[in-house]
Amino acid sequence: MTLTTILSKLAGGMLTSFSIFSLTLIFSLPLGLLVALARMSKNALVKGIMRIYISIMRGTPLMLQLLVVYFGPYYVFGIKLSPNYRYWAVIIAFVINYAAYFAEIYRGGIESIAPGQYEAAKVLGYSSSQTFVKIILPQVIKRIIPSITNEVITLIKDTSLAFAIAVTEMFTIAKAIASSEKTLMAYVFAGIFYYVFNFIVAMIMERIEKKLNYYH
Repeated sequence: MTLTTILSKLAGGMLTSFSIFSLTLIFSLPLGLLVALARMSKNALVKGIMRIYISIMRGTPLMLQLLVVYFGPYYVFGIKLSPNYRYWAVIIAFVINYAAYFAEIYRGGIESIAPGQYEAAKVLGYSSSQTFVKIILPQVIKRIIPSITNEVITLIKDTSLAFAIAVTEMFTIAKAIASSEKTLMAYVFAGIFYYVFNFIVAMIMERIEKKLNYYH
């Protein structure tokens, strides 16, 4: 297998990895905020459920969660799903896992805001929702960007776990090429792909952090 062929196959797998990464972020970031708000709810039942959910997601391996989401519908409910469900099982598992981590990051950011800011907003006539959206949330985003960046970089590497349920992302393709061609070059190039992807994401997040400096 030529070098060009190897790179072409890895690039195809990279598109799958990128789609997993993108969809996970699109859904888990807003879901994480909702979970964080529910975790901080005054309703003891809602708060308790969210605590259990976060504890389970953070306390069990993502690979195990992938297997449960993929095989669960059949073994628990006897539901036979289409082959396309493999990909969506990855997205579901990644979203619910990362939403739990993002929720705790959001919660830490929200709780770091001084109570006086809420009181000042109330005096100025802001409603609770206006206070959160216009005053609290911008500051929270600025404070949590470094932590979010760490999770995002971890997510890029975690996309390789999709191989556990035979979703052919980049690592799966690299593994297959290395096995059939008896060469480490596929792993080397896969590592370069992951590094470049991480580097680009880190640069983007750094730019975002700099743009938000006026909230400092």
